[in-house]
Amino acid sequence: MSRADRRERLGRLIAEQGADALYVGDLVNVRYLTGFTGSNGAVLVFADGSTVFFTDGRYRDQAAQELPDVEHVITRHLLDEARHRARGLLLAETHVLSVDAWRRLGEPVSSGRLVERLREVKDDGEIESLRRACAVSAEALEQLLDGRLVGRTERELARELEDRMFRLGAQDKAFDTILAAGENSAIPHHHPTDRIVERGDLLKIDFGALVDGYHADCTRTVVLGKAADWQREIYTAVREAQAAGLERLRAGVPVAESYTAATTSLDTAGWLSAFTTGLGHGVGLQIHEDPFIGAAHPGRLTRRTVLTMEPGIYLPGRGGVRIEDTVVVTDAAPEVLTTTAKDLMEIA
Repeated sequence: MSRADRRERLGRLIAEQGADALYVGDLVNVRYLTGFTGSNGAVLVFADGSTVFFTDGRYRDQAAQELPDVEHVITRHLLDEARHRARGLLLAETHVLSVDAWRRLGEPVSSGRLVERLREVKDDGEIESLRRACAVSAEALEQLLDGRLVGRTERELARELEDRMFRLGAQDKAFDTILAAGENSAIPHHHPTDRIVERGDLLKIDFGALVDGYHADCTRTVVLGKAADWQREIYTAVREAQAAGLERLRAGVPVAESYTAATTSLDTAGWLSAFTTGLGHGVGLQIHEDPFIGAAHPGRLTRRTVLTMEPGIYLPGRGGVRIEDTVVVTDAAPEVLTTTAKDLMEIA
């Protein structure tokens, strides 16, 4: 789907709300609609799909290259120019506007996250970018795990993993790598330290590559040496919970069902109280985007939505396990893009 097609679809949603235009100031949404990758820009999308792009003089040449099919307005006063151009009822992304900006736009009506709704369902190009990001991630992790781990620091291993992703074609890391050994693996969003990785440790690695602006998200947990009984027990519980959650990620199924399936599995195994994080989220141009998997989500899953499924068990002072995949929702079982094996790895 072209970006012009995206803007036309958005125009129809604007018209359904009886509005004339939508002011889009969130830079991720601007990129989705136009391809612009600079740090200052906004668009005014009209009900017929026609679009005006606003930016300042720093991005004149970049905008000409990235947005050749959209009218450009070069100005330091994006909000004022957009308000001047708008006619009739104006919508805006009030969830990202300051109060002052909202007033300068003439107190527009909330758009209700229209662009985010469009972004939930990925087109062929987006899925291919996500597939490549996940392939780079998987290959980098496999290379890391084939090397020496014991005796090195968390920080050193995290940097090596990121370097391997760069060398395999990533434009950046998708987010700050979480690499946590031993007792640190019980901290869901641990920042790598100079702690030495030792034999007997659980090693939790949450990471991803960025390709074409699209984010991979994957977590694997391994054991250095032979797994203790308690490590094997919590790993098995997380693996089974993830499988239960993934089985319900099918088009037409209520989003909440996958949450219920995964948490019921953890509860049956006796570990639900040790699951203290979210279960999953959309992923694409942002590492965390709609929809978010939860018990209260009112919607149903849609084909071509890309989500993570990431249950975990976290035992403070001892260790933790998380297993996470990035997947594409289909009519049947989801397509798993993060292909690294999920059997418990005991690395000598």
